[in-house]
Amino acid sequence: MKIADYICRIITGAVFIFSGIVKAIDPSGTVYKLQDYFNAFNLGFLSDLSLVFTIILCTAEFLAGFSVLFNIRFRTGIVMVILLMAVFLPLTLLIAITNPVSDCGCFGDAVKLTNWQTFIKNIILIVPALWLFFRRNSVAVAGGVARGWATLSIAGIMLIAFIFYNLRYLPVIDFLPYKTGTYIPDQMIVPEGKPADKYETTFIYEKNGERREFDLTSYPAGDTTWKFIDQKSVLVSKGYTPPIHDFTLVTPDGEDLTERILASPGYTLLMVSKKLEEADPEMLRNGYDMGAICRNNSVDFYVLTASNTEQVRNIGNFLTFLLVDETTLKTMVRANPGYLLLKEGTVLHKWSWANLPAEEEFKEIISENH
Repeated sequence: MKIADYICRIITGAVFIFSGIVKAIDPSGTVYKLQDYFNAFNLGFLSDLSLVFTIILCTAEFLAGFSVLFNIRFRTGIVMVILLMAVFLPLTLLIAITNPVSDCGCFGDAVKLTNWQTFIKNIILIVPALWLFFRRNSVAVAGGVARGWATLSIAGIMLIAFIFYNLRYLPVIDFLPYKTGTYIPDQMIVPEGKPADKYETTFIYEKNGERREFDLTSYPAGDTTWKFIDQKSVLVSKGYTPPIHDFTLVTPDGEDLTERILASPGYTLLMVSKKLEEADPEMLRNGYDMGAICRNNSVDFYVLTASNTEQVRNIGNFLTFLLVDETTLKTMVRANPGYLLLKEGTVLHKWSWANLPAEEEFKEIISENH
């Protein structure tokens, strides 16, 4: 019995700790996933609470697993596990049946599972969890009550601090396809023999109060009387999906600069702001100032955003703005604004608004990589 208890504690505790930690490493990714779920189930009014739910979920999973694995307030921990599983099991079954999003996000971007794989994982995990629950009074409790609660409290505080660190300075481990060292063109290739996804891209423009949809062959490129409103890509047929499959950089006038930027032999700094109106104005000004620094040091600088054309044009300075799908921007860097330094299509550095280097430090970086 004791051996079975020990094995079940390892399995249950390790899975819950891992699930909590990978979410804590990339809390923004969990926020985006929750927002996807809320929108899919017509619960968009909860989107503003996504960060709160993320913190609660990460902390609950981690502490439940920590308690069970290390036998600290074990009975409390296994009750938390069962309560979480009572929510996860029916929810993941519903998600597997309805398929509102492509993957559950239970292990973030570290390990991607389909919705059915997630449900099966929970079916398997409930077995050791129930074993421990029904034997909770037979497991010898380690340490005293006060010491146990103090340990869990410290662990919880440390995890929450870790979450906010990753929110401010980017994830300590980058699970995204645009991580440092990535040669972007390689990640866009569909291997020989693999079918490619086929998308139908539609651009929505407005003129004189009238909105119209255009495809790639008919959108009003260069016609400034039309105002860009939005871009939609609809999957026509599913094929092999490369890690980077939606990297398209287009000016407000419709010029595609993707290949030029990826092939540039010099340095290129991309300032990424999924929505300019959602970013802190001071952080945006710091980014625009970095654009001036880049210009003075022969470094190309572009601002990538999903904001509409009117907002972009109202800024009206020397900066070059490129319109990019919002989901792509969220995948590139978990900050608003965030920054990627490229050279010949390779990501050399990534920064958030909080650790963007000062001018002298930036000069040293580009001189070291010359």
